[in-house]
Amino acid sequence: MPVSTSIALFLANVVLAVHIAIIAFNVLGLVLIPWGAWRRWKWVHRPMWRLAHLFALSIVALQALFGRACFLTLWQDHWLAQAGLQTGHQPLIQGWINRLLFWPLPIAFFAVLYVLVWGYVLWLWYKVPPHWRR
Repeated sequence: MPVSTSIALFLANVVLAVHIAIIAFNVLGLVLIPWGAWRRWKWVHRPMWRLAHLFALSIVALQALFGRACFLTLWQDHWLAQAGLQTGHQPLIQGWINRLLFWPLPIAFFAVLYVLVWGYVLWLWYKVPPHWRR
């Protein structure tokens, strides 16, 4: 069943907002975990938070290793197409955000980058381990 242009554009924007939130969560975790350990913040050792961070970055690294675009990017592109827009012809703010997030580089570049970041997250598990309840 076809959806209206406004609903499809709304859904594309929702997917973009979720994508931005996940990216912020991943990037901030990379900075806040070591900084929080240095500042002795107890929350950086919370297992569920750390597992969520590891899981999210694992998905990113696996998608890149398999040469796949992020499923959120694919969903956003789908809804933009349903709204009659090509990914290069988006509303102004959405276009700016997309240019900031999506660089026109080969997937191999991102595969290496994301695997290195994932390795850094594993190293953080060693240097700043989660504290499991006994």
